[in-house]
Amino acid sequence: MGTLESLWVAIDTLRTHKLRSFLTMLGVIFGVMAVVVMVALIEGARASVVQEFEKLGSDVILVTFDPSERIRREARGGTVEGLTVADLEAIRQLPELRAVAAERQLGQKELIYRGEKVQASLIGVSDAYLTVRAMTIAQGRFFDPQELAQGEKLLVLGHDTARKLFGKGDPIGQSVLVDGTQAQVIGVLEKRGRGFGESPDEGVYIPLNAALRRWGGDDDLTIILAMPHTREQTPAAMDAIWETLMRLHNNQPDFRVDTLESILSAITRVITLFGLLLGGIAGLALLVGGIGIMNIMLVSVTERTREIGLRKAVGAQRWHILTQFLIESATLATIGGLIGMGLGWGIGELIEWASKQSDAFGDNGLTFYFPLWAGVGAFLFSASVGVVFGLYPAWRAANLDPIVALRYE
Repeated sequence: MGTLESLWVAIDTLRTHKLRSFLTMLGVIFGVMAVVVMVALIEGARASVVQEFEKLGSDVILVTFDPSERIRREARGGTVEGLTVADLEAIRQLPELRAVAAERQLGQKELIYRGEKVQASLIGVSDAYLTVRAMTIAQGRFFDPQELAQGEKLLVLGHDTARKLFGKGDPIGQSVLVDGTQAQVIGVLEKRGRGFGESPDEGVYIPLNAALRRWGGDDDLTIILAMPHTREQTPAAMDAIWETLMRLHNNQPDFRVDTLESILSAITRVITLFGLLLGGIAGLALLVGGIGIMNIMLVSVTERTREIGLRKAVGAQRWHILTQFLIESATLATIGGLIGMGLGWGIGELIEWASKQSDAFGDNGLTFYFPLWAGVGAFLFSASVGVVFGLYPAWRAANLDPIVALRYE
């Protein structure tokens, strides 16, 4: 009996015992389905994170104050309280950098325009902010150097904030009451979308000096963002920033100087580890499915003992019997794997659709991405489960004594 004929015999056997075959395949179906869903969601999350970081630019350097150092700082007598405008000005002088910007977050504030009220995040920003954050103006303009220096009462609105406040009307030149202070809108940003738990579209941007003098009452900064001339100069630029901060703050290591690329690497490592953990749990279902296949194949060997004896009596070799039963078990697992892949794909698409209907996962929802290598791997793995767990039943069938098998009742 050739390989193709053995395949048809295997399929005919599955058709003869439909319910038994389906119940046997359930373990493989659920195992492959779980693996497909897990791999697709993990790969989708990885792709989404990479896409978000590519929007921002992997060479952007983030300078922040590290509050986790507070206890150790107090123990050693340090007095550092955070980033300040003095730090910003010193970092701006570094020749390794081509653009430096700062941000002061002031929390949620109420905006009022002709009786329409909107809650939005008020953020003070410096020059070069659009460059380092990779933002563009959709309407109007950004603050000019004089307006930034004088801390004028001007606003640049995020896309969603502008739509909520003005609808389809033109916001440019309109006066808005911001937390009790009258300010004029001069620009609206292009829609950006939510990413990493925040949405620039829902923000309101004002000159940094206005944020510090009129709302903050101090010169503290939330974050400083910098860009080197080239990506290759990033390590040198980070070292220069760190040395500057240490010089200004008496060598108190209370700051973090990171790049988006290093943060991306850390996040992808966590995603990969999480994916391996979930994949291992899902793989247990495949193990259970394989044990089920082995059990049913052993039953099949017992049921077909006389058939095996007859085939050996007319000249069938051991490897013929072995091949036939291996093909049957592999066929059982492969069909189950294909069904599991189809169900996994459908469930993944359903999860992606459902997540887009909810605001909990941002505008783009959970991304479902199932790469070709994962499909090929799932197919081969399900087939290998059939081969591995069908090996013992096939070996047992191949080694039956033909005389004993013919006498079996």
